[in-house]
Amino acid sequence: MTNKSSVLKTMEDNEVDFGLVSVLPEKLSVEEEILLENKLYLVGNREHVLEQGQYTQDIFSKLPMIYREQGSATRTIMEGFFDRSKIIVSKKIELTSNEAVKQAIIAGLGYSIMPLIGLRNEIKSGEIKILPTEGFPIRSQWRLIWLENKKLSPISLAYLAYLRENKYNIINDSFSWLNLVHSH
Repeated sequence: MTNKSSVLKTMEDNEVDFGLVSVLPEKLSVEEEILLENKLYLVGNREHVLEQGQYTQDIFSKLPMIYREQGSATRTIMEGFFDRSKIIVSKKIELTSNEAVKQAIIAGLGYSIMPLIGLRNEIKSGEIKILPTEGFPIRSQWRLIWLENKKLSPISLAYLAYLRENKYNIINDSFSWLNLVHSH
């Protein structure tokens, strides 16, 4: 578990066969197996009082935003959203892991845009809330990737075959809760 840049480096250095990413690399030829939709939401802590309806994108000028470090796919998605929406964020904190970002949000240090998949327990406990906001969720895909010309070992090929054959069952068994979480 690390940021996208580190995952890609370990693949290039032939240390691992596969990487799990939500943003495809720009400068690396890879093959992919799409696994699961990735939804990112604006989130805050339990003390954030939700107003009626949905926030507009003006909310970002008022919130201290917590970012992941450079090289993180979550940061890439977040910055892409801000660029497309012409949003300028004036107050920023940068942290190096999703866990650190979650703890900072829970502590009331700011807000972030995070993938829902890593927030199950915090949303269930009420420590983190989704703030319904115009333009959200931001959607991408979780993908298993491997280098395009990589000769996969028999074990890696068996794993890929197993994943392709069983991914829908795995999603239903382990990730069906993602469809039950709504932004309200």
